[in-house]
Amino acid sequence: MRAVVQAGYGDPAEVLAVRTVRTPTVGDDEVRVRVRAASVHPDVWHVVTGLPRVLRGMGSGVRRPTPRIPGTDMAGEVESVGARVTRFGPGDAVFGETITGMQWRNGAAYAEYLTVAQDALAKKPANVTFEQAATVPTAGLIALTNLPDLEARGAGQRVLVNGAGGGVGAIAIQLARSSGAHVTAVDHTRKLDLLRTLGADRVVDHTTDDITRSGHQFDVVFDVVGNHPFSAYRRVLATDGTYVLIGHDHFGTQGRRWLGSIPRMFVLMARSTVDRRLPRPPFATPGRREAMDRFHDLLADATLAPVVDRTFTLDQVPDALALLASGRALGRIVITPG
Repeated sequence: MRAVVQAGYGDPAEVLAVRTVRTPTVGDDEVRVRVRAASVHPDVWHVVTGLPRVLRGMGSGVRRPTPRIPGTDMAGEVESVGARVTRFGPGDAVFGETITGMQWRNGAAYAEYLTVAQDALAKKPANVTFEQAATVPTAGLIALTNLPDLEARGAGQRVLVNGAGGGVGAIAIQLARSSGAHVTAVDHTRKLDLLRTLGADRVVDHTTDDITRSGHQFDVVFDVVGNHPFSAYRRVLATDGTYVLIGHDHFGTQGRRWLGSIPRMFVLMARSTVDRRLPRPPFATPGRREAMDRFHDLLADATLAPVVDRTFTLDQVPDALALLASGRALGRIVITPG
């Protein structure tokens, strides 16, 4: 089969190339999927570039990545199943995330075929395309795990999503809106129409307005990009509000090359013991099967409606990663193996 193979860490145009490799053999508890679409997201960029460097020792591989085929989120058709697989059969349309545990490693999704554990998959709802379904798992898990339980707080929560035009932010908007929250979404000028399409009640252009000096108060600040310190958000955070930092190194332009944003995260974790507005990190995440079943339902009832900007072929993966890092995409970027 054809697959993108990563030779080492560095510039995607230099370390990635399409090669002919052996088609994977399905294990007893695995499903072999013909990949129809695979998404591009920041964790893929981190593993390909090897930045920040600490992540190489947190799952990817110190000297070079293992496995060597990038990509984690995909959608496709089941080709064959292992002896102990009971949930899927040949021909089923499925989607899922191909890795478990640490996110900073390759998952072999940028290929024509892959094998994956059956519990990492869900059936693709008929009302979404393969391209749309492939964009959900990683971004969805981050949003689902970190966004406070807004339904338990009651309708009318005032939620700020900063960096709302990316994969995680877009899902956070839709989850918050489905709970009855009033959502203010912040991003670049070119993404404001996208934010309205996703359901934001109010949009803010970060190039002209500083949301931390707006005078508005928010019950939840969901900060994807981290371009302001927590001290600035305290001006707009309600007394009993919650601040959540997802963290973003802006593709190497911010943070430290060795540690990235990790020191900042550790500081907030330490402060969470004395500041109730900083929730303790969610060390326990939903089970993979449970999460995928939830994403199936959210897509099926149109709570989540992913927006795809562009699709690229396997040969164009470096171009797709360059577009991702530029921040110009209006929606998600997808690889279609053909």
